[in-house]
Amino acid sequence: MAGLIDTHAHLDDEQFASDLPAVLERASQAGVEGVIAVGITAVSSERCVALAGQHEGIFATVGIHPNEVTQAEPDAWDRVLALVDRAKVVGVGETGLDRYWDRTPFAIQEEWFVRHMELGRQHDRAVVIHCRDASDDVLRLLREQYDRHGPIRGVMHSFTGTQALAEACLAMGLHLSFAGMLTYKNAGDLRAVAAKIPLDRVLVETDCPYLSPMPVRGRRNEPAHVVHTATCLAGLHEMELNAFTEQTSENARGLFGLVG
Repeated sequence: MAGLIDTHAHLDDEQFASDLPAVLERASQAGVEGVIAVGITAVSSERCVALAGQHEGIFATVGIHPNEVTQAEPDAWDRVLALVDRAKVVGVGETGLDRYWDRTPFAIQEEWFVRHMELGRQHDRAVVIHCRDASDDVLRLLREQYDRHGPIRGVMHSFTGTQALAEACLAMGLHLSFAGMLTYKNAGDLRAVAAKIPLDRVLVETDCPYLSPMPVRGRRNEPAHVVHTATCLAGLHEMELNAFTEQTSENARGLFGLVG
């Protein structure tokens, strides 16, 4: 099978602290050739960059998650800025908006989301976007950026939105990435949306250690499990898995500029 790329994994999470080498070995055995380790705080971003430097096939993003902004250290943004041009840093974020949790005032979330999008544009890095119960607000800010600067290089990660949201994001140049929820029994509406996404804009991810797909739901998620989501997506597009994997991995390399 062509090598899969897990485009969104939290490899620095404490759930991987004791067995990360084994996790990465299982990923390799499952046909995963690349993993993007996503930063959510300054410390997390530094750890992801370090992991990318230590392991072939691992890349990093750097940023502050919207739910982490109010807890960020005074120098957190400066530390992100110091990392963005480091080797194997391929994206900015995880950023975005979240109305499900109320840990960060929404106006502050918006300010930091725009800050991340501007950083990505300035440094030619893909922006990794989180959206939870805030699709209208995310679209509003994306459209402001699109109207000013043109197509947005980025991905709506762990996409669970409507067909209308998907089409709006695609029209602005974004990719859509699907995680384990796509495989759940009650996700028929999401599968219907995923089946209509143009093949050159689809990505796969785990969002591990969270959101384990079927048939491993209930266990800690890890990059090896991305094959289950890829298999589901390939079926929705009526494609053989190997051909679908080649396409999504090509998409990931193009969006993130994966080299080395």
